[in-house]
Amino acid sequence: MPHDGWHPHDHGRGHPHHPWSHHRWHGPPTRRLVLAAATFLPFGGASAQSADAQQRIADRAIRFLALLDDRQRRQALIAFDSANRLDWHYIPRSRSGLSLGEMNAAQADAARALFAAVLNEQGLKLLDGVRLLEGVLREQQGNWRDPGRYYLSVFGTPGRLPWGWRFEGHHLSLNVALAAPGHVAVTPFFIGAHPATVRDGPNKGFRLLGGTEDLARQIMTGLDDSQRRTALIANRSFGEIVASPQREQDLGQPRGLELSAMDGPTRQRVEALMDTFLATLTPDLVASQKQRVMQQGLDRFRFAWAGSLTPGEAYYFRVHGPATLIEHDNTQNAANHVHSVWRDLAADFGHDALAEHYRREPHR
Repeated sequence: MPHDGWHPHDHGRGHPHHPWSHHRWHGPPTRRLVLAAATFLPFGGASAQSADAQQRIADRAIRFLALLDDRQRRQALIAFDSANRLDWHYIPRSRSGLSLGEMNAAQADAARALFAAVLNEQGLKLLDGVRLLEGVLREQQGNWRDPGRYYLSVFGTPGRLPWGWRFEGHHLSLNVALAAPGHVAVTPFFIGAHPATVRDGPNKGFRLLGGTEDLARQIMTGLDDSQRRTALIANRSFGEIVASPQREQDLGQPRGLELSAMDGPTRQRVEALMDTFLATLTPDLVASQKQRVMQQGLDRFRFAWAGSLTPGEAYYFRVHGPATLIEHDNTQNAANHVHSVWRDLAADFGHDALAEHYRREPHR
């Protein structure tokens, strides 16, 4: 029978705590539900930890594929150079790959073990939470909403660089690329929440991304009038994340209030907000992501808000650095429908490492 496990048991909230320091990671509270991001070091800066992570991820992908029958393996395996690998989205649509609903219990457990090679417990709870909300929509809208219709695709041959995988369905897209020795990229990583707050039923009060919203509101309310005017880049929310598929160029230069202009407590809140997105990775990948952000110069990151500051009304916010971008929009369905994404605009899908890898070792 198809295996449809994985249900969250935690409605945790985030708190503005845990400042960053150079080359040291201070993780968020263990109950926080958060969003993850890319992990990528410039070519030539690969660490032993990253190499270990690559081996761990490959081993678990190989185990997953070994449990599939021939038909399932043909569904799951896609050429690395296929345009499909870059064709990510978070809307309900037909998808390639093998769905959870088509997997037996052992296969689904092996898929989850593959996800756990990249994500920690908090990250896995995010995946669980998206599927739980799909079940809520199923009760409201009918069987076309299906928590089993989340698809795992493997691109290329695990362990033979470059290769990667994607786990994707409605309101979820996790893209993993192992493009060069010692390098792991995990963007774009999209998480959506509809409803953002469950209003009734057995999961009433569940807010998958509620801690992130609460923290961003604390940042805005903690600014003085001048700082708030700088941070507010539009009086109305945008109705969608800006860097949705194929729209990256619409972002332009970072806007809003620079971290360098913030006082200590406000900056700590922004850093804590970034923590809520970063800290869903395994410890070794968190460490390399931390280095990636610090290399960009944390002072150069900007926090921006658009829309209302009144709870229950439409709003948008982002944290935008030279390459790293975090976006969160809650406009649709009377501001009860979140789209949220972490992107590395220089290294999504492992582009930077892949280009250098091909330069050094021409792909055949």
